[in-house]
Amino acid sequence: MEIILLERIAKLGQMGDVVRVRNGFARNFLLPAGKALRASKANKARFETEKVHLEARNLEARTEAEGVAEKLAGQTFVIIRSAGETGQLYGSAAARDIVEVAEAGGFSVARRQVRLDRPIKTIGLHDVQIDLHPEVSVSVTLNVARSEDEAKRQARGEDLTRRDFYDEPEVEEAAEEAPDLAEVFENPEDAEHAGETAEASEDGAQEDGTSDAGSGEDGASEGGTEDEKSA
Repeated sequence: MEIILLERIAKLGQMGDVVRVRNGFARNFLLPAGKALRASKANKARFETEKVHLEARNLEARTEAEGVAEKLAGQTFVIIRSAGETGQLYGSAAARDIVEVAEAGGFSVARRQVRLDRPIKTIGLHDVQIDLHPEVSVSVTLNVARSEDEAKRQARGEDLTRRDFYDEPEVEEAAEEAPDLAEVFENPEDAEHAGETAEASEDGAQEDGTSDAGSGEDGASEGGTEDEKSA
């Protein structure tokens, strides 16, 4: 279908251009929204008659949009949503949610002005374009987080979608090591003496164990001999 554009349409043309588009796009969007007219002889004549008025109206709307753009550009809006440990939302954030947080921040934005190709389904910082006018667009940041605290952390640059933010820290058990005697005693001779004493104690313990074992064996032998004599 051939139409006459009544305003600038991205990827189509400027006001007054006659272009050919798909019938469904014209009937379902451009014509009902007042963005175009069918390119009939009557409508072409009508456009030429109203061209000055249309241009003046467009200029006024663009000037107003530019005023809003100066305040809106670069703004960050926070949306709190439930999500899993990896940052996947239990649901999504759509254009209507952006409209709500923008209005809460004092900005009037229509849902059709939010350019969002697909709903947001993860936490993090997301750039969203707002088309305030066919010739005026701004970019805002949507901070989607599980809590206000996490939103602040994300604003500082933290990536909360990484698993290492949620993994339990591994506790390393320190091996118990005997202290160095040279560090315990200030006098090297004392350290040497303590070492010799410790070694002597270990040797004595081993000898005692050996003696006890020997005594047990001797006792058993003597007992056996007496039993044999009695028999």
